[in-house]
Amino acid sequence: MATSYFRRALSRAFRRENRRTTIRKGRLDSMQFESKVFGNTRPVTIYLPAGYDEHPEQQQRYPVLYMHDGQNLFDPTRSFIPGQHWRLGEAADAMIGELKAQPMIIVGIDNTGAARIDEYTPTHDAQRNAGGRADDYATMLLEELKPVIDQTYRTLPDRAGTAVGGSSLGGLLSLHLVLTRPNAFSGAAVMSPSVWWDNRVILDELDRFTGRRPRIWLDTGGREGFDALKDVRILRDKLRSKGWTAEDLKYHEDRRADHSERAWALRAPMMLEFLFPV
Repeated sequence: MATSYFRRALSRAFRRENRRTTIRKGRLDSMQFESKVFGNTRPVTIYLPAGYDEHPEQQQRYPVLYMHDGQNLFDPTRSFIPGQHWRLGEAADAMIGELKAQPMIIVGIDNTGAARIDEYTPTHDAQRNAGGRADDYATMLLEELKPVIDQTYRTLPDRAGTAVGGSSLGGLLSLHLVLTRPNAFSGAAVMSPSVWWDNRVILDELDRFTGRRPRIWLDTGGREGFDALKDVRILRDKLRSKGWTAEDLKYHEDRRADHSERAWALRAPMMLEFLFPV
């Protein structure tokens, strides 16, 4: 009798453990978003975490991560190099399922091809005769897209619930956004940022920063080139000199990583864990 009771108790325990370790999947939504600021239309992909559609009457709300280069995040057929995407949905599923990150909504904003360099850079670079529309991008994101997302989905719309992220020029753009609009964003994923842009103008921008410090994930790869590695280390040191500490700045350097979607995919889980701590 005791043995039978023990077996039933053990079976229940294993079932509970299996439920804990099963990774539930979120789902993707999409829309065509028209911007009056830029006069164009672009796809936007929205990741909704597992459980979003359950018990809507409870009105649980979620923080939002706005990510640039949205076509590279979720779908291998749409990525810059077909088959190489961030697997960001899978990363979010895993971090949420393992209780390493709080559930979040991720909004992937597609770039518009040739206009990307202009939209993602804070200044006009005379040598390249390009760039300088990052502030217009900020207006598009905060005044056009964010209200649509907040009205359509159960978001946490305040600063504490809003973060931004990207890689390369998208990393540069993300840092520019949190430095110039610190009351709108509480966190940023600054991955392999293009610090080099316009004679490293982003470093001057950081020197002038006096606002509320956002939480920043900063990373780079050892195979991105000597100058790129040097630039990101300078950025890291300047952030620390401006008051960022281990509490609100996480720096990760992967010596084997190159400048690619595949490399950023490997670091995406750690980025989500840092920006959305449980």
